[in-house]
Amino acid sequence: MLAGGIVELAEFNDVGDLPVGIHQATLDEVLRRFAASTPQRNVVGRHLERIYRITRATGHVARFIVFGSFVTSKPEPNDADVFLLMEDTFRVGEVVGEAELLFDHAAAQAHFGCSVFWLRRFAALPTEKDAVEDWQIKRDKTRRGIVEIVEVSS
Repeated sequence: MLAGGIVELAEFNDVGDLPVGIHQATLDEVLRRFAASTPQRNVVGRHLERIYRITRATGHVARFIVFGSFVTSKPEPNDADVFLLMEDTFRVGEVVGEAELLFDHAAAQAHFGCSVFWLRRFAALPTEKDAVEDWQIKRDKTRRGIVEIVEVSS
């Protein structure tokens, strides 16, 4: 167990995915686990860290979810896939600088090298839980584990 009651990330299953579920970890734990084994993973991890810090600086992030090949055993993921659940008070027209690029999917991919999807809490239908859990569904309709980056409470 890590500080703040966060459980260490599970081992990969036989197909290289995390077990089904939403696994919580700090940014440091995510980077240690997923960004250290290859140069490509290190590059993707740096992009993810930058996105995390920029989105947190908005003061409106409710949940920060990482899914896709970055949180698998794939040695050379192309990018990290991120789902941001933003507070209802978030106004995309009020963000400036690089943060503006994060809330435009194509611009985020081009500038940060990561796929970024986002919703406000009120748009998470049918429920917030469902909206987050749906990111566990892979293209072949099977499910895999995803990671929610959380802050450690002191």
